[in-house]
Amino acid sequence: MIKIRYRLTLTRAILLFALTVLGASVHADKQPKLILQITVDALRGDLPSRFAHVLGDGGFRYLMEQGIYYTNAHYRHANTETIVGHVSLATGSMPAAHGMVANVWFDRELDRLAYNIEDAKYRLLTAGADVDRKSEIDPTQKAAKVEGRSPDNILTSTLSDEMAIHFAGKSKIFAVSVKDRGAVSMAGHAGKAFWFSKANGEFVTSSYYYDEYPGWVNAWNAHKPAMAYSGKSWDLTHPAEKYMFGDADDRAYETDLAGFGKVFPHAYGKADDKYFTTKLTLSPAGDELTLDFAKTLLDKEQLGQDAVPDYLSISFSSTDYVGHVFGASSLETEDNLVRLDRTLADLFAYIDEKVGLDNTLIVLSADHGQPEVPGHLHELGIDNAHYFDTESLDKTPAIEALKKQFGLGEELIEAYFHPYVYLNYQQIREKGLDQATVERAVVSELMKFDGVAYAVSSTALRTNRLPDNLLTRSILHNFHPKRSGDIYLVFEPNVFINDFDGLTVASTHGSIWRYDTFVPVIFAGAGLSAAKVSRLVAPYDIAPTLAACLKIKTPSGAIGMPLHEVLGQ
Repeated sequence: MIKIRYRLTLTRAILLFALTVLGASVHADKQPKLILQITVDALRGDLPSRFAHVLGDGGFRYLMEQGIYYTNAHYRHANTETIVGHVSLATGSMPAAHGMVANVWFDRELDRLAYNIEDAKYRLLTAGADVDRKSEIDPTQKAAKVEGRSPDNILTSTLSDEMAIHFAGKSKIFAVSVKDRGAVSMAGHAGKAFWFSKANGEFVTSSYYYDEYPGWVNAWNAHKPAMAYSGKSWDLTHPAEKYMFGDADDRAYETDLAGFGKVFPHAYGKADDKYFTTKLTLSPAGDELTLDFAKTLLDKEQLGQDAVPDYLSISFSSTDYVGHVFGASSLETEDNLVRLDRTLADLFAYIDEKVGLDNTLIVLSADHGQPEVPGHLHELGIDNAHYFDTESLDKTPAIEALKKQFGLGEELIEAYFHPYVYLNYQQIREKGLDQATVERAVVSELMKFDGVAYAVSSTALRTNRLPDNLLTRSILHNFHPKRSGDIYLVFEPNVFINDFDGLTVASTHGSIWRYDTFVPVIFAGAGLSAAKVSRLVAPYDIAPTLAACLKIKTPSGAIGMPLHEVLGQ
């Protein structure tokens, strides 16, 4: 007995020494009281280190210097859009399994465009809260046809669902974001989600989650924190000379959206301006409002205050909006990172006060990266960068010739909703044509277009008669037979669509290429010691790693693997 005890003690000593040298894992003897999952929308993996010279302490530096920092994380699905990445983070699975193949898809049964989390069964608790301000900026864009929201379109379980199951519904599970899809996705089926309404400047939810708002939500909304920005502007945090892009504020290719301007300061306008709340989301103010609401939620719902682990997801959206409007290499993006860094430092200090960072397992990642703006690439001598006009697809001579060949009097290509081409089913059926034959013919012609790298039909994906390469694997990972379109279109590197939710913008993500798949993955808190890991990993690994730390089963469709540095293995 003495020898056995000695050996166990020696083994434990060796283990502790190894963990000290290699980086300690999450406390083996206790579970975290709180899982804090942070998603920074469109935070390309290099941006925090690229702009580290203007960052302070306690935010990104805390994560990168005191956490386990994976510097080579990439998604392996083709369509790098917001809902696709968020649900992949939440589930540890790919779109082929979780079903969220795009922000929107054409629903053949409904014969209309469907929004990813729309659900007519569950109304918003605040009437008119989903009025789309973009429809006022661009009258051709219609408000959503379905006002309700729920997670029912997510086909697999999320990490938060598995927490609810394992802990018998006692875990408190919440998700907050400016974007509805940034909150609903992470809350999963068992949690509760809140998002910012541009229509009224409040955080809202749907009847899927509540019959009526909790009192603290009503109180927060009644205080109207968004109104504090009325008459103010987004100003530079530091003197211009401190920034990498301090001498490049005014660039012709940036977007002046709703009169927000292309140079600092960017004025929000008065609260009665119909674009006021939209401008807040195009700036660090959107993240600051999200933080304020999340801090109130954490306090009022008493997260992390008992033995049962709780879950809080915060998705910060401003980096995405700023990138779309001004680009990744812009003074606006650089200062936005400065302000986000301060927001994160504020959040971590608050978590430390209320729960304790040692009791909180933090993970930060992104739903996708972001590309450079063609105009900026041209400045660097990269002349092949340009925008692709999807509106002209059906009008090109090649497609016109196909229409004559097949005897079609109307459009052959009915629509393009990124990343899918949709063919005119009605015409194809009426003419008695074979769908697969038409798809092959269209694919053959699309491959000849300048700017198109690859096109693959859904028929080919179903039969899996494709060459095994990075492109086809990524497209297969994105393919769901009931939701994917007829042809997946891959544009060449640095070829973009300058459209974002119907608005003309400077930059749009969503490609298969590394600038859009590259994101940070960082774990911190909960007794972890610092480590920097350059091994190739994937964001799908996050949910299985969190599950392993909590000692619960992984989400139902998860394909990721637990990260052994976090587990100390």
